[in-house]
Amino acid sequence: MLPSELKPEHFSGYPPQARKIVIENLAALRLMPLCVLPTLLREAIEYDYKFPAERRALEKELANLRSLTAEQRKDWFDGFGRIQLSTALEKFDWVNSPGQFVEQLSAHLWTTHQQDAYRKAATEYGNRLQAAAPGEALPVSRVGISVIGQGVAASNMPMFRKLRAHGVSYTHINPENGLQQLLDFSAARAKAQPAPYAHWYIDGGQESAYDSVLTCVSYHALQAARTALSGKMQKEIEQPGMGPEHLRSVMAQLRPADLGLDKLSDAVLARFQLKVLTEGSGTQIFSTTFAQWAAREALRRAQPLTLVVRFASRQRQRPMNELLYGNKEIELDPEGSLLDGDMGAYYNWLNQQRLPGANESAFVAWFEGHNEAVAIGPGAPRGTVSNSPADLKQILNWTVS
Repeated sequence: MLPSELKPEHFSGYPPQARKIVIENLAALRLMPLCVLPTLLREAIEYDYKFPAERRALEKELANLRSLTAEQRKDWFDGFGRIQLSTALEKFDWVNSPGQFVEQLSAHLWTTHQQDAYRKAATEYGNRLQAAAPGEALPVSRVGISVIGQGVAASNMPMFRKLRAHGVSYTHINPENGLQQLLDFSAARAKAQPAPYAHWYIDGGQESAYDSVLTCVSYHALQAARTALSGKMQKEIEQPGMGPEHLRSVMAQLRPADLGLDKLSDAVLARFQLKVLTEGSGTQIFSTTFAQWAAREALRRAQPLTLVVRFASRQRQRPMNELLYGNKEIELDPEGSLLDGDMGAYYNWLNQQRLPGANESAFVAWFEGHNEAVAIGPGAPRGTVSNSPADLKQILNWTVS
C-alpha cells in the first residue's frame, strides 16, 4: 500500500489519541514519500504514551506538513523521493508496525548503498523543520543535578575531571543533609513551576524520601519488573537458534502488563520505565547503567526543567549468564560504581547541553557524603576552584540564575 491510499479505517488499531491526531492530518500524510512516512507514524502511534514535550514536537511537525504548498513539499521531500524501495517493503504492514518497517528500511538502505543519500535527505528535512518550528522559550533555566559515589567511604580518584574545566570546583562542601537539600531545592522548583513531567528524580538504588511533586523512577522500585524481564530473556536465550536480533524483537514487543507495570496509575510513566528496561543495554542488571540510561531518555524525551540523578553501587561485573540468571549472591562494587557515576555525570551534562536553553542552564555534581562538588552555569567562572566553606543549598543559589 502507498501513502496516497491511506484511509481512516487503516488506523483502527491505534490508541485513541494517536488515531485521532493521525486521521486529522491524513490529507498531509497521504502526500509523504513511503520511505519517510513510517518514521513519523512510529512516533504518532505512541502519542498516547508520550510526554508533553514529545507531543508538542509531533504536533508542530504535523502542523508544518499541513502548511506546505505543493512546491514546498516537493522541495522538502525531493531527496526522499529518489530512494528506491523493495517490493517487500512496499507490501509490509507499515501502518500498524512502523517501527519494524524502519528497522527493515535501515537494512535495505545499507545493502543497496542508499544510506548516505537517505541521511542527507533526513538531515535537510530536520534542519528545515527546526527552522520552521523553533523551540519555545523556557519559563526558568534548566537545572541538572548528579549525585555520585553512594557507599564510598574514601577514594583517591580525582573527581569530575571532565566537568571541572566548565565551571567551579568546590573542595570544602558541608555534606550534612546534602541529598535532602538537593531534593528540597528540586521540589521547590516543581511547586513554583508546576507542569507534568517537568521535574524528575531518578535513583539508581533505593530512592530517598522525596516530595511527590517530583516524577520519580528508581532501580529498587522496579525490582519485580527487572526480575520478570530477566526471566523472559532467559527463556528466549534457551530457545534453539535464538540470536540477538530475535531477542531484541521479542523485547520490543513487550507491554507494561508483561512486566507488571500496568499496575501503575500513570500509563505514560509505566511505558517510559518499560522502554528503559527493554531498550537500554544493561539497564536490567547494572544500577549505574539504569540511572544513566533513564536520565538520557528523560532529557531526550521529557526535557525536564529539573533533573536529579543519583548513582548507587552496582553489582560487580561477572559473566553475562551469571548476571542474567542471578545464581550467585550479589557482590557490590562501590569503587567501580564511583567511576561509572563520574562519567555518567559528565554524560548527563552533555545531554542537557543538547536541549533548548543550554546557555542559561545550570548543572551541579556532588560526591555524596563528601566535600567535593562542581557547579556549571552562566555565572560560574570556568575552570576555577573555591576552597571556601559552603553547603549544596548555597551552591545552587549561586549557580542557578
